[in-house]
Amino acid sequence: MQQNTRTIRDKFLLTVKGIAMGAANKVPGVSGGVVAFVAGFYEEFIYSLQKINLKALKLLINLRFGSFWRYINGKFLGYLILGMLISYFSVSKILDYLIIHYELFVWSTFFGMIIGSIIYIVKDFDDWSKKNIGFILIGIIAGISISLLEPARENDNLWFVFICGIIGVSGMTLPGLSGSFILILLGNYVLLLVDSVNALYDTLTDIIQWDFSFLDNTERVRLLKVLVVFSLGSASGLVILSHALGYLLKYYKNITFALIIGFITGSLGVVWPWKTKIYKTDITGITLQDAKGNPILDNYDRFIPNFNISETYIAILFISIGVCIVLWLEWYGNRRKKALQ
Repeated sequence: MQQNTRTIRDKFLLTVKGIAMGAANKVPGVSGGVVAFVAGFYEEFIYSLQKINLKALKLLINLRFGSFWRYINGKFLGYLILGMLISYFSVSKILDYLIIHYELFVWSTFFGMIIGSIIYIVKDFDDWSKKNIGFILIGIIAGISISLLEPARENDNLWFVFICGIIGVSGMTLPGLSGSFILILLGNYVLLLVDSVNALYDTLTDIIQWDFSFLDNTERVRLLKVLVVFSLGSASGLVILSHALGYLLKYYKNITFALIIGFITGSLGVVWPWKTKIYKTDITGITLQDAKGNPILDNYDRFIPNFNISETYIAILFISIGVCIVLWLEWYGNRRKKALQ
């Protein structure tokens, strides 16, 4: 009975971790890989994805589904993916609402969580050689450089969407590199993570009501095609990146961790809470809009907070809460490990 309870709890916790990863990937500047890193299942996540290879394909072709499921660590990946799917249709919508109405406090919380993540990783990193410090600096420079790039225009070409899927999923496998922010830079964040996901949600709702009129809606069909291609690109990216990272973690673990520390530190610039959106304008100063009438994001104008207003101190409180969340997760994870030993 105790074993069954523990199994149910582990499945629930894995699903919650998947929800957290999915929510983090949806927020520009935040990396789902950081969640995996801090929650202590990053390496298992990478190595499990590595198992999706030719051997797994042969098992699948030969209809050896049980062997295939065990080989790819299916229970682990399955509950994580379930959590991510739940997140995209629930938690991510809540996050969208919070970012619209409480943007400063949401960014402050994530800023604090990234600081907590840096504390967590640096605390256990014990190879501070000149070489690794150099790789940390390279990671920081790369993270800052990405935050300063200007976003492109929306592009729904399916080949480009497939590439966006490969690049956008990087946030799951590379802690500190935000896949959502990369999609903003590529110009396709709204198309791929908002419009297409909403189109799928609306389509599923219609199907449940036995309404297939969406098949005549050219815009809905276009968005569904985009989502399918983006999903295929994301799946391909997960496999490709996991194999590359698995190799690096096996043979160059400290260097890889040094780069991750740098990436996460450099990403602080992306999630700096005090910023205003800058929209693209034409030569006359008129704000440019996309096909749906939404202003086109150019970048962010970051500024030093005003310490004469209470809002700043509330934001600092949320930063502290973010740090505490990560450190509590670490404490809870260590406690559970000791309990299971």
